Amino acid sequence: MHDHERAARQSLIDHCRAMNASGLSLNKSGNASLRWGEGLLITPTGRAYDRLLPEDIVYLHTDGHCAPGQLIPSSEWRFHCDILNAFPDMNAVVHVHSTHATALACLGEGIPAFHYMVAVGGGDRIPCADYATFGTTALSDNILHALAGGLRACLMANHGQVTTGKTLSEAYALAEEVENLARQYMLARTLGPTCNLSSEEMTVVLEKFKHYGQQRKPE
Repeated sequence: MHDHERAARQSLIDHCRAMNASGLSLNKSGNASLRWGEGLLITPTGRAYDRLLPEDIVYLHTDGHCAPGQLIPSSEWRFHCDILNAFPDMNAVVHVHSTHATALACLGEGIPAFHYMVAVGGGDRIPCADYATFGTTALSDNILHALAGGLRACLMANHGQVTTGKTLSEAYALAEEVENLARQYMLARTLGPTCNLSSEEMTVVLEKFKHYGQQRKPE
């Protein structure tokens, strides 16, 4: 195993340990993947993240084929493969059962444009994918339907949330943001109906987000 690949595998482990430490997911729940070569690297199923080694990370081809001699991949490998196949500009997928996002998902609700930061998900809402049994083609299809149009995040009914990113750190940070937005939305709703932003305003926000961040001024 080359140093570059070992570092990528370790990065998956580090991010999953961070999921546990932050409370985004507990114990063995949640999973993450990273585009690698002609396939992807993904966390194995049923393994505690604090005990994982780089050699335990599983390499999958994009069709889901797993070379012999490896651990069994995450039970959610299918939607990881399908998301990376469907969105070639995305290189990482993070799936967690974070408390507030999951609570909303158990109501079958997404997160509307109650706050402009909802645009971090790539649209004017963070939708909730319809329920299907974990690990199934139906669940993967529902997630792809929810992400249609270039969205980068969705809730999963009666399950959790999933995010994508150009990098693993980006997908992880988005999962944190989705959980925070879900918490804020639930808190706001305890006080009354939210005053959601219009589609027109969210379009303005999305355009501004394209140019947000540090950029060097021309000399």
